[in-house]
Amino acid sequence: MFATSDIGGKLWRIGVWAVVGFFLLNLAGIIASVVVDSLGTSWFGTWLPDGFTTHWYSDAWSGFQLGGVLQVTLEVAGAVILGSAILGVPAAYALARREFAGKKLVMLVFVLPLIIPPFTYGIPLASVLYQFGLGGTLAGVILANLVPSVPFVIFILVPFIEQIDPRVEAAARVFGAGTWDLFRRVMVPLLMPGILAALVLVLVRTIGLFELTFLTAGPDNQTLVVALYYSVFAAGIRATQSIDAMAVVYMVTSLICLIVALRFVDPTQIVGRAKKVEAH
Repeated sequence: MFATSDIGGKLWRIGVWAVVGFFLLNLAGIIASVVVDSLGTSWFGTWLPDGFTTHWYSDAWSGFQLGGVLQVTLEVAGAVILGSAILGVPAAYALARREFAGKKLVMLVFVLPLIIPPFTYGIPLASVLYQFGLGGTLAGVILANLVPSVPFVIFILVPFIEQIDPRVEAAARVFGAGTWDLFRRVMVPLLMPGILAALVLVLVRTIGLFELTFLTAGPDNQTLVVALYYSVFAAGIRATQSIDAMAVVYMVTSLICLIVALRFVDPTQIVGRAKKVEAH
């Protein structure tokens, strides 16, 4: 009986690793084909291109105005990070520390943008922004990206705040700290690991968010992922190598943001850090 159970467990582990390996192999093949094509001179019916060159990247940089697109992407990401921090951190603190009528309804409103497909609420949101003259502007793109980003920050920070002993705040008030001083000098330092985790994840999420940016961006304020979409489906004849070069730039940008996130913040240790703070 135990031998049969051990064999079943081994077969299950082998099957899981086989599926994971098959997925990773296909993913690596797709990425490799894009990278190789972005460096190839011509590629027809052979395993590798006839030659290699880097001029497709310069063509993509000038043809698709990648410099301006990257600038817009960073501006949108920076503004969304700042806005999410300003709005999300106080809101998370209020939801974690205060009980009031309709709190569950407020939480439900915040969770909806995270569970509903972006196109579902993105179309009416874009209509509202265009009615107020914000559609097709950088401000409109930023506001649209804030809709899912602020709740994202809130739901990361609320459990973190709830694990901090309220007696820490009570002690600060005993020593004369007002609400602003309490929040700025006590809570923000204690919450910094959670805040950093939330904001770096917002950065990665904003760079990759397509739907809301696509619905609200104009010709001069497209982020990298939207510009890549337009370059693929735009009318006219375009060299696939230039499009693949643009895709590589997008992948590298996203990868750099992810590496930065994992380098400075480990989200899996947030709860552990909060418990250490509470113990002290």
